[in-house]
Amino acid sequence: QVQLVESGGGLVQAGGSLRLSCAVSGRTFSNYGMGWFHQAPGKEHGFVGAIDRSGGIIRYPDSVKGRFTISRDNAKNTVYLQMNNLKPEDTAVYYCAADVDGVGGTWLTNYDYWGQGTQVTVSS
Repeated sequence: QVQLVESGGGLVQAGGSLRLSCAVSGRTFSNYGMGWFHQAPGKEHGFVGAIDRSGGIIRYPDSVKGRFTISRDNAKNTVYLQMNNLKPEDTAVYYCAADVDGVGGTWLTNYDYWGQGTQVTVSS
């Protein structure tokens, strides 16, 4: 069973930065595409970023381009989400997810395993 554990969330002022980490159990992390999603209260999950298994294909929605950076360290079985210039509308629970097909798509249904989430709160 694959387990994903997010960390790094917290409270930050608008304009600040946070780096989220997602540690993945198992020996096949390098085969997984990885994604980040968020969910604000009363809203559906939103796509935040994804990286394929090679690290060569990275996707972001327009809302975070230029502010967020996704990266991975296969030696540490970890994917990161660096979030800069945070805005109050970024406030949400952030989830990482693993895609066993290695693609790292933009839809929830692309992913097979999910973490428990970490809260990010951005104050104005």
